[in-house]
Amino acid sequence: MSLLAIATSVCAQQPIEMLLWPNGAPNSNGLTGTEEDLNGGRVANVVNPSITVFKSATPNSTTIIMCPGGGYARLAMNHEGFDMAPWFNAQGITYVVLKYRMPNGNHEVPLSDAEQAIRLVRQHASEWNVDPNKVGIMGASAGGHLASTLATHYSSKETRPDFQILFYPVITMKPYTHSGSRGNLLGQSPSAELEKKFSNEQQVTPDTPKAFIMLSSDDGTVVPENSINYYMALIQNKVSAAMHIYPIGGHGWGFRDNFKYKRQWTGELEKWLREEVVL
Repeated sequence: MSLLAIATSVCAQQPIEMLLWPNGAPNSNGLTGTEEDLNGGRVANVVNPSITVFKSATPNSTTIIMCPGGGYARLAMNHEGFDMAPWFNAQGITYVVLKYRMPNGNHEVPLSDAEQAIRLVRQHASEWNVDPNKVGIMGASAGGHLASTLATHYSSKETRPDFQILFYPVITMKPYTHSGSRGNLLGQSPSAELEKKFSNEQQVTPDTPKAFIMLSSDDGTVVPENSINYYMALIQNKVSAAMHIYPIGGHGWGFRDNFKYKRQWTGELEKWLREEVVL
């Protein structure tokens, strides 16, 4: 958690950590015991899902909820989570990191956690001084699949995000999927119906929220077709979308400084947020 401490020191206020389900979740993935702290800022066996809220000093601010990646097996909480807090706060944005449960055989679990996260933000809008009508979902890799799932499968107006931001996202379950994410979410032999349901390029409608997508051409882990076909589905449904494809960088760069195009993506995302979300 050392990077979280560093992030906290440059944020305007101390972060708020809140359990998603203090009285117990409505569903189960069967996992018990204690959370596992893996190397590199990764965690596994999340049994108490939560949000960590880095409040903006800007009144009535936009909020972004981040879903870290990890193949639906673990979460990269630092470079795809906490490390981004100072940058978003500097843009006047309240930034929220979602520590969500893994499916572990129950594909409904991650989405229910994402829906609860956006509910909590809107329920605490006045307390946290955020605009309940400017709450976006963001995700990286498998977290990008979760973010795009919320954007296409939200169950009510209360849980519909106002926009989505996707870093090199897993989108489809077939044929050019990320096999680890697919297997962990749906199992090894899912039905065709389940594959289609969670192939989010097939679930876009005109009511899907606007999108900003970024990836690298040479991503061999989650191939570019995931993002490209999702972008095309958004355009076909007349949903506002921007996509930035960088020539190199591979997969999983998040907020790391060694990604050659970090200055480009942060600048382009800031511009998109100011023009499309109107910070």
